Parts: sequence; structure tokens; C-alpha cells
Amino acid sequence: MIPHPAGSQQLYKLTTPRPQPACQTNTRNEMTASSNVLITGAAGFIGQLVAKELLNDPKNKVTLTDVIEPPVPAGALYPENATVIKTDLLKSASTVVDKSLDAVYIFHGIMSSGSEENFELGITVNVDATRALLDVIRQTVPGIRVIYASSQAVYGLPIPDVVDEHVVPTPQSSYGFEKLICEQLINDYTRRGFIDGFTLRFPTISVRPGKPTAAASSFVSGMIREPLSGIECVIPVKDRSFVSWICSPKTLVANLLYALTMPSDVLPKHIRFVNLPGIGVSIQEMMDALESVAGAAALKLIKEEDVPEVRTILYSWPQKFDNARAYQMGFKPDQPFEDTVRDYQKLLAKSKAKGINGYTA
Repeated sequence: MIPHPAGSQQLYKLTTPRPQPACQTNTRNEMTASSNVLITGAAGFIGQLVAKELLNDPKNKVTLTDVIEPPVPAGALYPENATVIKTDLLKSASTVVDKSLDAVYIFHGIMSSGSEENFELGITVNVDATRALLDVIRQTVPGIRVIYASSQAVYGLPIPDVVDEHVVPTPQSSYGFEKLICEQLINDYTRRGFIDGFTLRFPTISVRPGKPTAAASSFVSGMIREPLSGIECVIPVKDRSFVSWICSPKTLVANLLYALTMPSDVLPKHIRFVNLPGIGVSIQEMMDALESVAGAAALKLIKEEDVPEVRTILYSWPQKFDNARAYQMGFKPDQPFEDTVRDYQKLLAKSKAKGINGYTA
């Protein structure tokens, strides 16, 4: 039984996941030894990481799609197994879905600050395009595994000190609202047998390579990434005790790949969401980790300013989670943040040596 807050009802039981070899599960709806996987939003950081891992196995075929032409990840061992398709899912999702598919990762989206600034764009990309894709999937290859990337942004005030899946989502951003809509689509489409879906609510991912994004939490990567490259970073909140619930890219990818292998009945057909494991790290603790890895000089590149519109979003998010459901389902815990900073420092050096940017070095 999953632990639950005092006074609440136990909603359901979880089955214990059976150990399974990578890329092999129990039914046609789950992954087989040879798999054909679609990744939307594949030009993005997470899409590139997952694509590279899949393309390191000769048995896998991967279709990468985005509104810009996504690159085949640098360093993938079997790049010839990748198909790249530039498309607008709202208009032509049928160009990337066919009967050969075994699974889909839904990573496309407009991030938190971007969705708040442009409501029409956010709901079009985050909701309308997702539903268009799901409808093509159910009409073309019903019942396949679909892994939807959601976010801790579905939560908002009031929230308890510790959040688990029994806490009712009350998003305080358009991004969280849009994610919650799609979570319900995943629930109902799975209940009806249209797909075999799971919704994974991501923590903030740090350290991300590349440039700052339109996410309110972008600084959580930037305050490590930029100083390690000799660049100034602005933290949009003057509160070093502020805690972010984060996860390393290494752990996230491992858990995303594991999601391909989970038995469908590990969750009820109408309740398909789980908060992925993370760790709570304050701004001060992040600064301490940066100093431990890169020295005190790196801290001089961090500037602190209050940005009210970003602060409002950040303080509506939970700062601590109970990940009991995720652990019972078989997901792995994250590593200490200082280890993540050291990982990024090593990967940065490797990327520079190869003349490329990021985790696909």
C-alpha cells in the first residue's frame, strides 16, 4: 500500500512491478525486443538525451520530430536508425504516426514563462497539438505505450509541506493548467484502451546544457551552467533559502527509459500519473555545490534580483515531495546535487573537446 497523508483515504493499491529486461515487456502494448519509438519535441534537451540512449541500441528505430528539424544526437552509436521529420503536430500528426510504432514520448511544449506570456501559443502547442497527436495514435495504432511529460507545475497553493499524488492539483500558471488538461486526456484515453499511457510529472531538471529557456525555473540550471562557462547568471529571487525540487538529467533519462518497460497494470487504468523522484535543494546549497566543484570565483558570476512575475510562479510550486509511489513502481532515486554539478563539469569539458554542446557528447 502507498503511504498517504493522515486523514485521507487510500485510493487504490499498486501492483508490484515485475523485473524485466530492457525494451521487453508483457504485451503488444508494451515494448518488445525490437522497438520503434516516436519522440516529439525531439530538438529539445530531453528529447535529444532519450533519443541518443535509444539509438545506442541497434535494435531500436527512433523517429525524431519537432517544429524545427531536430538533429540526430551527436555520438549516437546507430544514427542510421533515426528518422527526422519536421512537422506541426496540430496540422499533420499523421506524418509521424504509423502502424509500426511501439511507443511515443510526448516532450513538445511551450515552457512556463512562455505559456504565461502568450496564452494562445501555450494552449495551442501544449494542449491542442497533444490532443491532435493522441487522436491520430488512437486511430492508427491504438493501445501503444505513450509516455507524457508533465510537470510539478500542476500543483499550486494551497499545498501541504510534503506533496504526493493524493494532493489535488491547483495550478497557478497557464503551463500547469495546460499540463493538467493533458494528464486527464492520458487518463481517459488509457481507460478507454485508446493508448497505454503514463504521465510522468517531472521535477525541475538541472543541469541543462545550452542557453536559458522560457521556464521560470531556468535559473536552476543557469546558476551552474553559466559560471562554469565563465558567464554571468541572474537568479530571479533574492532568497537563498528557496528550495527547488530537482532531478539530474542522468536520473531522468534512466527513469524515462524504465517507463517503456513497466507493466501496464502497475497503475489503475484511469489513474496514470506519478511524480518522478527528485531532491530538494536550496539556492544556498546549489551555490555551495558550485563553489565546492569550481571554486569561490564561480560565485562572483551569480547575481541576485527579484523578478516578481517569476517569483510568483516559483513560490506556487511544491518544495518537497513524497515519492513513495514512484519508488514502488520501480523508478530510481536521484543522486546528490554536487555529484550532478561534477557530472556537468566533466561533460562540459568533453563537449568542448569535441566542439559540441551538451549531454550528447
